[in-house]
Amino acid sequence: MGAFTGLIGVIAVIVLVILVSSVRVAAEWQRAVILRLGRFHKAKGPGLYLLFPIIDRVAQIVDLRIQTTTITAEQALSRDTVAVGVDAIVFWQVEDPEAAAIRIANYREAIERVAQTSLREMIGATDLSRLLSDRKTADEQLRTTITAKTKDWGVTARSVEIKDVSIPRELQDAMSRQAQAEREKDARVTLASAEKEIAQQILEAARLYGNDPNALKLRQMNLLYEMNKERGTTVLIPTDMANSLGSVVALTQAMGAAPRG
Repeated sequence: MGAFTGLIGVIAVIVLVILVSSVRVAAEWQRAVILRLGRFHKAKGPGLYLLFPIIDRVAQIVDLRIQTTTITAEQALSRDTVAVGVDAIVFWQVEDPEAAAIRIANYREAIERVAQTSLREMIGATDLSRLLSDRKTADEQLRTTITAKTKDWGVTARSVEIKDVSIPRELQDAMSRQAQAEREKDARVTLASAEKEIAQQILEAARLYGNDPNALKLRQMNLLYEMNKERGTTVLIPTDMANSLGSVVALTQAMGAAPRG
């Protein structure tokens, strides 16, 4: 009787150990891919789940949170054959745990390799000017390319952000000189346009003074007054010009003194 009781106790302990080892816990962002007799059974989680001893096995614990991968392309040739270096970050997420665990051996490493090659492909299909000025388009193009290659693995690229685009120092200097030349060209065009407008106004004023000599003399008087007021200098006036100005002054005074009807 004692031996039987001991045997029952041993069996109970074994069953308890098996039950304890069969109980697993998955976090909120985890999925446990279960194989039953070597074949895919179910992706379990989050929370508690049970494994049948011997016949069940956890093939992989898949993280469903958004992951980041940094990629770099050095000395990659753009479409206009310029060697550039590009740094980018890929934000990706596993949407199908079964595919990520079964269809590819190491999806994390595969994502990095695919993103790296896709970055070089994008650089080779894009002109340098567009890569520098329109990064959002390049980001979206790269995200679409990566997703198309990884969707069979149950992985989706959420977004891609190009951090930096580096170009050779000689090209930087050339682009700087080109930008400076463009700014100088714009300044010269603006100045020439202003001078043209001023010349047109001077021409119109000359025509007005030519048609009305008294207006010209009044303008001369005004200029002399301004020069003497601002600088306090003595201006020598030719005799004929003084006589003309005196006549204009007398005419102006006479017009001011005339009675008004």
